[in-house]
Amino acid sequence: MSALSALPFLKPVHLRSPRSSPGGQRRHTLPASEFRCLSPEDAVSVFEIEREAFISVSGDCPLHLDEIRHFLNLCPELSLGWFEEGRLVAFIIGSLWDQERLSQAALTLHKPQGTSVHIHVLAVHRSVRQQGKGSILMWRYLQYLRCLPAARRALLMCEPFLVPFYQKCGFEALGPCQVAVGDLAFVEMQHPVRGHAFMRRNSGC
Repeated sequence: MSALSALPFLKPVHLRSPRSSPGGQRRHTLPASEFRCLSPEDAVSVFEIEREAFISVSGDCPLHLDEIRHFLNLCPELSLGWFEEGRLVAFIIGSLWDQERLSQAALTLHKPQGTSVHIHVLAVHRSVRQQGKGSILMWRYLQYLRCLPAARRALLMCEPFLVPFYQKCGFEALGPCQVAVGDLAFVEMQHPVRGHAFMRRNSGC
C-alpha cells in the first residue's frame, strides 16, 4: 500500500452524496473532490494551469512541459493534484534535495537520498481562485510529507509578494535565495515536517 492510499485526508472526498427530492428528482450536488499523486499523463493539464497562472505575473513558468514530465516520471509521489469531477483544479510538484539551501541545480534535479522536499510549484486554476484552495492543498501536502520517511522539511523559493501567503501556511523565511531567474529575485522558505513519529504511528503511515 502506498503512503498516499494509507492517509484518509488524501483519499477521494465526496463533498455531498446525491439525494432525491420529495418529488423523486435529484437535487443539485456539489462536485466530488479527489486528491491524488499526479502521473505523466497529467502533465499537459498541469502545464496549462501553470502557464496561465505564471506567465502574466512573472513572464515565465517555474517548470516547462518537459520538466513537468521529468519530475512526474522520477518522483510522482512528491506531487499532489486536486481534481473536481475528474478535472485538475490545483496541484503541487516537488522533488528531493540534499543540500541545506537551494541552488540553481535544484531547479532541475531530483536527489533520491535527499531529506528536503523542494516544492517547485503550486498553482490553482483561474476558475477556482480566491476560494482558499491553494492553502488547503498545501496543508494536505504537508500532512502527506509527514508520512514519508525521508522527508524532514519542505523548501521553496517565491517572489517577495508571496511570502505572507506561505507564512500563513506555516513556512518561515530563510532569507534571499541563491537562485535567480532572469531579473527575478526570490525569498527561500522552509517548513519542518520531522518530529512527527506519533502522527506516523497513529495514521497508518
